[in-house]
Amino acid sequence: MRQLKLGIPKGSLENSTLALFGQAGWTISPHSRNYFPTIDDPEIRCALVRSQEMARYVANGILDAGLTGLDWILESEADVVEIGELSYSKSSDQPARWVLIVREDSPIRCLEDLAGKRIATELVGFTRRYLAERGIDASVEFSWGATEAKVVEGLVDAAIEITETGSTIRAHGLRIVCDLLHTTTRLIASRTALTDPWKQTKIEQIALLTRAALAARNKVALKMNVPAAHIDAVVPLLPSLHAPTVSHLYDRDWLAVETVVDRQQVRDLIPRLTAAGAQGILEYELKKIV
Repeated sequence: MRQLKLGIPKGSLENSTLALFGQAGWTISPHSRNYFPTIDDPEIRCALVRSQEMARYVANGILDAGLTGLDWILESEADVVEIGELSYSKSSDQPARWVLIVREDSPIRCLEDLAGKRIATELVGFTRRYLAERGIDASVEFSWGATEAKVVEGLVDAAIEITETGSTIRAHGLRIVCDLLHTTTRLIASRTALTDPWKQTKIEQIALLTRAALAARNKVALKMNVPAAHIDAVVPLLPSLHAPTVSHLYDRDWLAVETVVDRQQVRDLIPRLTAAGAQGILEYELKKIV
């Protein structure tokens, strides 16, 4: 049987990626001290690979496809094909940010103030290119970890670090000067794999269903019963992908209404629907929206 070799990011993105695939329809089960999780699809073979190395292994054909951040694609400059953006990070569906951080009392107030300074980061290649494109001459050194602590202790003048909310940075008494890059997870494929019709179809299946799972995360479905005499008051309240579904109940004086709405709208919408005459309102989760 043919198999697609798929890279799953090991580390901070691992759990959120497994959860996304679970919602999309695949159960991936990692094993302790084993870099090859099992998956309930005989056409896919998974390998856990660090996000920093994913693009390189996909580009050279060791993997047919994989998931990694835009940041590590840009850092590696690997020749891969981006199949699609999957807007999730390690703990949310929001992009992570690579930011310039300094001590609170630092004189550095803008990017140009980095001239002649020492900067620590894991994203060395991208940072050097970013500064060079703007004519800023600074020393950029690789950080093996504890990057924020190096700024706190004065070992470097600044750091380029990744964050989602900035709370940890502020907790260390550091200040964000500016954002350099917003990054989200991307599904990438090797050019060689995409010349194979079977592999291309399998990769497109993964892209379709993972995007559908993400699209459903911020939506819920609402079902309700509405007296026919009140339908003209209820329907205008309902946002939907196209238009609400309305059908007659056995009792012809009542209608069943179903729609999909943003999750954040529900708390304000349900009281308005009730006031307009809707009854028996049900809210339920969605798995996918295609």
